[in-house]
Amino acid sequence: MDRIKTFIEEYAFGVCTYLGEMFNINSNKIRLYFIYVSFFTFGSPIIVYFILAFWINIKNHMVGRNRSVWDL
Repeated sequence: MDRIKTFIEEYAFGVCTYLGEMFNINSNKIRLYFIYVSFFTFGSPIIVYFILAFWINIKNHMVGRNRSVWDL
């Protein structure tokens, strides 16, 4: 089960982990929130999830761009 969780967390954008670290909340509670709210609102939080994933990805690219050429 841990292997599946690790795989999903590495390749499914890491939004829940990022939010959990940012707000100091367990990431499992955030995942459950997305699941339950998506069920009750017919999937609209999925749009929010993808926007956050896009934002985190852009942020990681911008932070990575500030490194020097000599840092390998």
